[in-house]
Amino acid sequence: MERWYGLNDVVRGEPAVAIGVFDGVHRGHRVLLRRARADARARGERCVALTFDPNPAEVVQPQPPTRLSTLAQRLDLLEWIGVDVALVLPFDAEVAAMEPEDFIDQILVGALGTRLVVVGENFRFGSRARGDVAMLRQLGGSAGVEVDAVPLLQQRLVGRGDKPLSSTEICACVAAGDVAAAGRGLARPHRVEGRVVRGAQRGRDLGFPTANVFPTPLAAVPAEAVYAGRLVVSPYGDVEQSFPAAISVGSNPTFQGDQLTVEAYAIDAPADLDLYDRMVAVDFVGRLRRQQKFTSAEKLVAQMTRDVELARDYLGLR
Repeated sequence: MERWYGLNDVVRGEPAVAIGVFDGVHRGHRVLLRRARADARARGERCVALTFDPNPAEVVQPQPPTRLSTLAQRLDLLEWIGVDVALVLPFDAEVAAMEPEDFIDQILVGALGTRLVVVGENFRFGSRARGDVAMLRQLGGSAGVEVDAVPLLQQRLVGRGDKPLSSTEICACVAAGDVAAAGRGLARPHRVEGRVVRGAQRGRDLGFPTANVFPTPLAAVPAEAVYAGRLVVSPYGDVEQSFPAAISVGSNPTFQGDQLTVEAYAIDAPADLDLYDRMVAVDFVGRLRRQQKFTSAEKLVAQMTRDVELARDYLGLR
């Protein structure tokens, strides 16, 4: 998959263009993207996914939303789906102020040369989100651009049958600690990425050395609890390592901690595994238990031992 970072990288043609933030690249996004890919193949053209970084909501809303994926993961998922090109359009105040007519004329037609745009049926664009599918059809039609509006995926995967699947709904599941429901909506485990930093090293002292992960900005971190999942080392490097993991999200109540941390214990990892200052990904598969405050370190160690065995069972390792 080619990756274009901004309009200066664009090679003009007549591609089918799918437009969206595609945060998390969830099941609903995949329906739209596969539709765009099929439309492109039928025309003998390439399929371009036009996405934005940062998320426009981070620029125009006073309270930015959390992110289900980093840009690196988003692009990897787009490539896995089979998109030919990903165009990452930097979203800033200038783009936010662009009128719908200018977005169509300057970007879709002028820069890309597209003759087909594929969007969700609730698509909004342009300054103050003034543009919608009807406007896109009207203005695009006069420029020779067809519009394929894909119905939103109605779902019960995340426990809400009354709303379409959306990144917002999945973020709500993550915030509530229901990572299993989030995984069903995403069609993969929810992932938090970050760099391993030095912590208090209590886990090492207790016999459970953990990777203390400093999440990337605005990452959707699950609610405080203990989870089963995987720790992925160098997730986008040439050599990727993956270990089953017991994961704690919390403030270490047993030791009167006051800062939220994400700590992953890599099960059956080599004793000499050194993760400090390395980029890792933590994949959350399922919730094991709530956070607890223990009256002694010995009781905490006993529970951590049980957590590791519960994680093994949850992940089907025995």
